[in-house]
Order: sequence, then structure tokens, then C-alpha cells
Amino acid sequence: MILPDGYSDVPAGKIAAVVTHLEMTARPAPRPDPAGAWSLRRVEMPPLDWFRDLYLRVGEEWLWFSRIRMPDAELAAIIHAPLVEVYALEHEGRDEGLLELDFRDAGQCEIAFFGVSAKLIGSGAGRWLMNRALELSWSRPVARVWVHTCTFDHPAALAFYQRSGFRPFRRQVEVADDPRVDGTAPRDAARHVPMIE
Repeated sequence: MILPDGYSDVPAGKIAAVVTHLEMTARPAPRPDPAGAWSLRRVEMPPLDWFRDLYLRVGEEWLWFSRIRMPDAELAAIIHAPLVEVYALEHEGRDEGLLELDFRDAGQCEIAFFGVSAKLIGSGAGRWLMNRALELSWSRPVARVWVHTCTFDHPAALAFYQRSGFRPFRRQVEVADDPRVDGTAPRDAARHVPMIE
């Protein structure tokens, strides 16, 4: 459905984000790694509690909610799928970043989730993690790597993806129940997104 020009009301208790999908169809030139004490660890068959904990620590401030609301069986079917790879960025003995690569569509890789915890924002860890994400994505015979971001994400996210070599190709509006209203997220999360009940 195409939204009409002008304003469209969003009901109380809902949130609306503009989602930008970005892609690259050729491996970009490598970017220099920033200095930092990070490492990347693949997590085979991620435990659901571990995944949700890291997912929240990385994404709660940006209103990541889809995987929190997802029933266990549905989440496990995704993150335990043979063509889905889950990685943790480790810093000082703790998992502080999340990378999920989805190769289930032949010939392409979706960077389904990507981010670092608030502790590491601005440290260079995001650039380091993206360098690893692109190495891993293009290590398979793919013709396309893609990712999406939205207006709830960190304000520098879109420019970061573009500097990484992605180009926008699609824009959508997503309307969903506000996760702060139903208790999926704390009421004080994402103060940059007004809560209207």
C-alpha cells in the first residue's frame, strides 16, 4: 500500500518508523580497522535467553522488539537455521555486540541484526564489527548483501551504512504496537521516540 501525500494519523499506543533498506551488489574496498580490544565469536545454536539478553542490551534504546515478542519456537527456527549465523562481539570478557547474518535466500546475505551496546557506541567497535560483517557476508557466493535501518535507530546509522558501501533502494513506513506500552520494553526506553497512549 502506498501512503497518500500529507499526514497520516498513527493511533495511540502505536509507533511509526520510516524504514530504509540498503544494499550492495559488489564487495566494497576494505576499510581500515579502528584500534580496539574486540574479538568476534560465532555462537552456534544460540541459547534463546542469551540471544534475547544481548539483543536487548544492544537494541532496547532503538526499540528493537520483534525478537522479544517472538515465541520461542519461532525465534529458534530462525537463529538455529543452518543458513543463519549469529556472532557476538566480545569486549573485556563480555558480549557487547550482535551480528546476525541470514543466507537463507540464495545468492544474498541479509545483515538481519547489527549493533553494539551503549558502552561501545562511539568507540570504533561498530566500524570494526561492520568490517567483519562484510568479510563474512562476501565469503560466500553471494551477489547482494543488504541491511535495513529505521528512524528509531541511532541517528548516525544511515550515514554509517552508506559509508560502509550500502546504497538505499527502498523506503517503507512500519506501524506497530509500542513495546513500551505493553511492557515488552521499559517505559523510559527510547526517549527520542514519543510515547502516546
